[in-house]
Amino acid sequence: MTEKTDVIVIGGGYAGVMAANRLTQRDDVHVTLINPRPAFVERIRLHQLVGGSDDALVDYQSILAGGVELAVDTVTQIDAAGRRVILVSGGALDYDYLVYAVGSGSGDPSVSGAAEYAYPISTLEQARRLQPVVDAAPASAALTVVGAGPTGLETASELAEQGRTVTLVCGKVLGPYLHPRARRSVARRLAKLGVTVLEGDGATVTGVTADAVQLSDGRELHSDVTIWTAGFSVPDLATRSGLSTDSLGRLLTDETLTSVDDVRIIAAGDSGAPSDLPVRMSCQSAMQLGPQAAETVLNRIAGREPAGFDVGFFGECISLGRRAGVVQYAKRDDTPTGVFHLGNRSMAMLKEGVCKSTIWQLRQEARRPGKLDLWFKDRRRRKVLQAKAAKAPADAGRPA
Repeated sequence: MTEKTDVIVIGGGYAGVMAANRLTQRDDVHVTLINPRPAFVERIRLHQLVGGSDDALVDYQSILAGGVELAVDTVTQIDAAGRRVILVSGGALDYDYLVYAVGSGSGDPSVSGAAEYAYPISTLEQARRLQPVVDAAPASAALTVVGAGPTGLETASELAEQGRTVTLVCGKVLGPYLHPRARRSVARRLAKLGVTVLEGDGATVTGVTADAVQLSDGRELHSDVTIWTAGFSVPDLATRSGLSTDSLGRLLTDETLTSVDDVRIIAAGDSGAPSDLPVRMSCQSAMQLGPQAAETVLNRIAGREPAGFDVGFFGECISLGRRAGVVQYAKRDDTPTGVFHLGNRSMAMLKEGVCKSTIWQLRQEARRPGKLDLWFKDRRRRKVLQAKAAKAPADAGRPA
């Protein structure tokens, strides 16, 4: 009997599932996907869960390849020297290679009272905690959404479309990623939905109480329910396990997505920092990084040198309620262009199509691993890396 190579994938999100499925190309590889939940969470639909239009869940059996073993558990520590992971259930699993795809979550808000009184929605559990609170609030209740990135825009629109009284506190600017032209169009759509938009130097949240949000210019807004969508963080598993990370706790890797500490640990998705130059945390990048992390593992098993990764972006697709949306196009280096489309039913349908396409890609990779190559080259990243490499020898000889 041929001895199998054991590969563990930690994290069953977009990157983790793509990696696990891609690894099944080889019959002599045994893949174990470790995830704390028994179902896949469509994170890009969590605002819909809060609004009641979707449960944001997909059965793993429909998106995982038959050769992937799902272990519903949580990794508490990676023992890199012993090549094993310690589980919260009390057990341990050995590995030959490990794919680190733990994803990201809400940033720990440093604002006074935010942790106690505001509701984050970056995980299934957080969204489920918020949903009954919103449902129980009277129709006239004041709902405040803090943060005007994609999640904030989608959440505010979703709730306002249901007739809720919503205030969106943006900080300095509404939709900081958007091109100014697209931003103005989104602002008009929010106004049509009745969302009160607060932006500018004085629209930064400095405190949250049980029934109010305090702003940096001294204003205090009545808020029956405060929803926090500002900022992201990553789990501290790599840090706790003694692996090298960046300042946010993302696993430091080279351009093949391999840990700078251990050739048998490979990162995929939001929790990695290749060359200390991480790509934007997003579903777009996760869907590209997952299979490439798997390719690094497969190449090492085959005795081949892994290739450097490539990730490119097409832009941002944001729902503005169930009946409208906006598509902001970008260069592959994620720089927004002035080209965008904002519309009613057609854009809402396009956004829904994008959400469904991610699940389609996961299923395709499960059925035909290795057939989908959907990543794009970011030439600007290559130039930045070349500049860093050219500068490094000069810096190395300088006194500290």
